[in-house]
Amino acid sequence: MNKTKTGARRRAIRGRCLALMTGTVALAGCVQIETPDKPIEINLNINIRQEVVYRLDGDAKKLIEQNSEIF
Repeated sequence: MNKTKTGARRRAIRGRCLALMTGTVALAGCVQIETPDKPIEINLNINIRQEVVYRLDGDAKKLIEQNSEIF
């Protein structure tokens, strides 16, 4: 009884594999690759913006205002 289940399982797996391979072979002829006549053009619109945000402590802000010539 154990061998029957194992044999049936093996036949089922073989059947699925056979169906998968048959389907793969049938679809293999459907894929066609051709080179384009015109060159491929890629347009990239890139906007790069950098923002520097800083917050100063009250004392540091006063120090910068007093010594503005060093900045």
